[in-house]
Amino acid sequence: MAEVRHVDAEKLTASERTPLCSAVRRKPRFLVIGAGQRGTAYASAVAREALPAIITAIADPIWSKRISFGKKYIWKDQAPREDQDFDSWQQFLEYERSRREAEATGEKVYAGIDGIILCTQDQTHKEILQAFGPLRLHVLCEKPIATTLQDCQDIYVSLGGAKGPDKIFSTGHVLRYSPHNMLLRKLLLEDRAIGELVSVEHTEPVGWFHFSHSYVRGNWRKESIAAPSLLCKSCHDIDFILWLLCYKTDFGEPAHMPSLVSSVGNLSLFTKRRKPEAAGNATNCFSCSHEQNCNWSAKKMYIEKLYDHGHREFPVRVVVPDIEEITAKAGTEYGREVLTQILSSDYDASTPRATIESKQWYGRCVWESDNDVLDDQIVTLTWDDDSRSVSSKEFPDRGPKTAVFHMVAFTEAQCERRGKISGTHGEIQYDSKEIRVYKFDKFLQPEAAEVFTPPKAAGGHGGGDGGLMNGFSKAVEAVINNELSVEQAQAKYVGCTLKEAFMSHAMVFAAEEARLGRKIVDWQDWWAKLEQRLLSQ
Repeated sequence: MAEVRHVDAEKLTASERTPLCSAVRRKPRFLVIGAGQRGTAYASAVAREALPAIITAIADPIWSKRISFGKKYIWKDQAPREDQDFDSWQQFLEYERSRREAEATGEKVYAGIDGIILCTQDQTHKEILQAFGPLRLHVLCEKPIATTLQDCQDIYVSLGGAKGPDKIFSTGHVLRYSPHNMLLRKLLLEDRAIGELVSVEHTEPVGWFHFSHSYVRGNWRKESIAAPSLLCKSCHDIDFILWLLCYKTDFGEPAHMPSLVSSVGNLSLFTKRRKPEAAGNATNCFSCSHEQNCNWSAKKMYIEKLYDHGHREFPVRVVVPDIEEITAKAGTEYGREVLTQILSSDYDASTPRATIESKQWYGRCVWESDNDVLDDQIVTLTWDDDSRSVSSKEFPDRGPKTAVFHMVAFTEAQCERRGKISGTHGEIQYDSKEIRVYKFDKFLQPEAAEVFTPPKAAGGHGGGDGGLMNGFSKAVEAVINNELSVEQAQAKYVGCTLKEAFMSHAMVFAAEEARLGRKIVDWQDWWAKLEQRLLSQ
């Protein structure tokens, strides 16, 4: 271990570092770009679960967030080194280019990174990934990969998707990695607990408060500055369904992809015409006479229900990123004043549109916001019978089936997925905590149903955040230590190819095309045309 710390902490020449690295099993070193909620989720998983990774640098423009992140996960009680603390990804890119040039001339430098963990706003992903492309690093990119189909295509091609990537790639499809969902998939595909799969009903209850925070007042409220809510919030739910119904555990089995895609949805509540009369002309909760009787009152939610009860993490920290530092230095009452001041900020007809769209307005009336993303949407996927043999081998579960996904804002539960899966021999019900398996041979014996309670895992998404980070870390570790090829490590630890990740995103765009065109999309034809465009890029 002493040698590992020496390699990481000291400036060395390439000739000095190489034999030291060869003598030990090296942990991969990662730069986190974006010190927000998602970047923190992955970094905290490394620390909490002792994953085989080192968070070695952070890039974020907000000083307080960056310093707080660095003290927790990188430099701890020491002063940050030149290779650890960056106020932008561009600054790191400039540093890394210079570091590599100096290393090539024999100068002593700090060790470089093996990969990046990209957790910035969705619309920035393409620019960043393409800028980092020449460095040939392993990538974990938070979902969605990008906000438009064209940007997703460009990223897919630039990462070598058509030819086969030469680096590990993972995206934030965390639902694949929670203990609950891994057990669910095992019961379905390996144990075949309910026979052949016939249909899936899967719901993401976004949560009434969470939706108002993120998709009415927050970063993801408007398609023109973010993307459709189906992509931003639920692309990993679409991926979850495809993971269960398309990709089997049998080696060599081709994916059984849907034949038809359709979708309907609405912006049901958060529009000006639904505004209560008692709210009058008020556009901010702090100037509204209806505020005390309003479920969506920012004053009640952020201050009275959260801040006044000692809550300083999400979502309060999203409104005031340095709220912990402020209260520590100036006291709780001053912190309340700062939070109140920010929530009270507002705009009117004279405010430039660019100014309105450049920030979040967490105290804005939910019926006066500039939001336009859907708060209720259903996607239906249909599979044709494809039970033919492949290369003289019979594969099960390729018969006709249907999946219905429902994203809904108005729920008590927040992001605690639930659903039912029907099979030829029984039914499964799941709710993110338990999995209930009922088999038809237990006729009139509901008490005979088996209930599985997967182990609770720390971290977000039922342990999915940590599971994804663990898989990515182990995959990169295996590659940099020359134990597995990129393709082998991707399959063994990530369990999802770049093409599968891209295809899940593409399915969302096909669903949106169906919704907007009020039609049913032929997925096979739609995907074939997309592949042709990819080959021509």
